[in-house]
Amino acid sequence: MASIGEFDPLHSTVPATKIEPLLSCLLLLLLPNSPSSVVVLYVQGIGTKEWREFGRTEMIDNTLNPDFVRKFVLDFFFEEKQNLRFDVYNVDTRSSNISKHDFLGQTFCTLGEIIGSAGGRLERTLSGIPGKKCGTIIFTAEELSNCRDIATMQLCANKLDKKDFFGKSDPFLVFYRSNEDGTFTICHKTEVVKNTLNPVWQPFTIPVRALCNGDYDRTVKVDVFDWDRDGSHDFIGEFTTSYREFSRGQSQFNVYEVLNPKKKGKKKKYVNSGTVTLLSFKVESEYTFPTSLHYMNPYQMNMYAMALKAVGEIIQDYDSDKLFPAYGFGAKLPPDGKISHAFPLNSNTDDPNCVGIEGVLEVYFQSLRSVQLYGPTNFAPVINQVARSAKEVTDGSQYFVLLMITDGVISDMVQTKEAVVNAASLPMSIIIVGVGPAEFDAMEELDGDEVRVSSRGRYAERDIVQFVPFRDYIDRSGNQVLSMARLAKDVLAEIPDQLLSYMKSRGIEPRPALPNTNNSQSLSLRI
Repeated sequence: MASIGEFDPLHSTVPATKIEPLLSCLLLLLLPNSPSSVVVLYVQGIGTKEWREFGRTEMIDNTLNPDFVRKFVLDFFFEEKQNLRFDVYNVDTRSSNISKHDFLGQTFCTLGEIIGSAGGRLERTLSGIPGKKCGTIIFTAEELSNCRDIATMQLCANKLDKKDFFGKSDPFLVFYRSNEDGTFTICHKTEVVKNTLNPVWQPFTIPVRALCNGDYDRTVKVDVFDWDRDGSHDFIGEFTTSYREFSRGQSQFNVYEVLNPKKKGKKKKYVNSGTVTLLSFKVESEYTFPTSLHYMNPYQMNMYAMALKAVGEIIQDYDSDKLFPAYGFGAKLPPDGKISHAFPLNSNTDDPNCVGIEGVLEVYFQSLRSVQLYGPTNFAPVINQVARSAKEVTDGSQYFVLLMITDGVISDMVQTKEAVVNAASLPMSIIIVGVGPAEFDAMEELDGDEVRVSSRGRYAERDIVQFVPFRDYIDRSGNQVLSMARLAKDVLAEIPDQLLSYMKSRGIEPRPALPNTNNSQSLSLRI
């Protein structure tokens, strides 16, 4: 069980230039059906030369020519060679493990090559499957403005054209921002609203720089489509606007005629293919990760990731199914900005499990792009969440370890002490790793090495909390591997004794070893 906490902005190196590579693929593979494709970006560490996954595009169904909405924002350093690898896959299962999907090809380049190409547009051939033409992939890049605003808007439509023979239409919107060379780049897709000519789409949030790169008068084009299962979506019409027009909010200026140029050219009495109306529009400032402990440097892990990897890679060897529930605490969640102190990082409330520690890291990085980190920092909800699971398995067959990573600013100490006291009678331990330069006096109070934690006159039955500040284990030469090894060794030192103390207090003895099964495990650690 892993939990990533809310942050206070702290000092870090601010990168030189932010670059946003944009992706589209021409997958000329000889496949029986159009693939459901996804592109995975890997960056290569300068020192280790190890490839690390940086992010993934969304999956696009049933097309040989996907144009991806999700962008990768990278920091460009002119003086460094920044190696990139792009792998393309056909997604045919629901697994987040990329090795479970069909490999379609890959290409290598540097960030400098994309930026230095004519018009910031680079086309590369995909390779990697012997004897097959894998198609091509196209990159475009644009320097991002310093605009940190995010816009939230909602739109509806009225009297759209009917496109489905047996029904009405299944409309969705596609937003494009205009580029300096007159071309357009896709920047957002709404959800599909089924079987209606008068859809009301859900509110959505988009960075202003993604919509117009900070140029409020830059043209924004919006296409209206009727969704088809086979991917051949029917074009209903289009309209153009700008961020400045949107910012006027709901008014007569933000009712747009949806026009279909082909219909307009053929039919003299053609008026429009419906209208789209802006229902609401608001702008807020977003947090900037480069000034936080969560900042994702493509060449080295942040301290949250290092702590997860250091502790998780050791303790996962004692977990039988390698499925780890991972939660965040202290964030506003899309689409309505609701504050949560125990939300699954994979956004799946029914199944918060991640496959392996790599899966936990993956959803951690993905969640940073989708949630707005927000205070206060409450520990009790996550502790109670794990305690509920531990309470269901008290026969000694499972033991739960909760790893919490935080900057140390705890807001609900009274409730947290109560949660720890209650959890001390259950098969669970809590590891707290403090990151950053904050004062961790409150964390030391939870670690009951000297004085057992108490709440409302009740003392914890056992000492189940181990706290360590990460800064005490950082290697001065910058060796991350050594820092992680030191952290793991110390932070896990108390777990065996805590486990045994629970088993002894309940009179639970080890199960007899099964014959000829040297590698069998009778204990499942839930992390």
